[in-house]
Amino acid sequence: MPNDPRSDDSRAEARREQIRAAAEDCFRQYGFHGTSIAQISKAAGMSTGHIYHYFDNKEAIIADIVAQDLARLQEMTAQFRMAGDVRAAMIERAAGAVEDNLDPGRAALQVEIVAEAARNPHIAEIVRNADVACRDGLLEAIRRLRREAGHEDSEADLAGMVEAMAAMFEGLRIRAIRNPGLDRAAVVRVFRAMIHDLLSRSA
Repeated sequence: MPNDPRSDDSRAEARREQIRAAAEDCFRQYGFHGTSIAQISKAAGMSTGHIYHYFDNKEAIIADIVAQDLARLQEMTAQFRMAGDVRAAMIERAAGAVEDNLDPGRAALQVEIVAEAARNPHIAEIVRNADVACRDGLLEAIRRLRREAGHEDSEADLAGMVEAMAAMFEGLRIRAIRNPGLDRAAVVRVFRAMIHDLLSRSA
């Protein structure tokens, strides 16, 4: 009886997820350069040959991690664009986004990837391409919101709003490391107000 391709794909994705999770743990603990494929292999509980069956090298694993993160963010921005009230949807999602960016493990991994992007042109290209895709989705959601509210914004102003919002949330990753005991509920309240004010500003 022939194998079910869907079952094969499911098993392959499960293996890739196993490797991703192990690599993320290693990158957080040892940094990108301090992590070897052998360490990832040990953490994943599989041979190095098995690792190389799914990923060519560490850079390929980072590319996969970034792609997973991008897919999650693109799904979120798609939900914003489809929402009846885009502003309300963004404000409602603020709590989850604050929690995501303040998670210490997630913050440590993202900071490590950005640090590697500052040194490695290939990783920089991966990270920047993902950022472009994410910014484009968010910009389209904000453009729709602003037009429906009667605002006529230049593309530069819309891009500025996107950058300001991205900086707000990405900055939380540094705060999660520097001040892990910060009052998250207070941050959520302030972020919701900031998002409301940013999206409601006069053109």
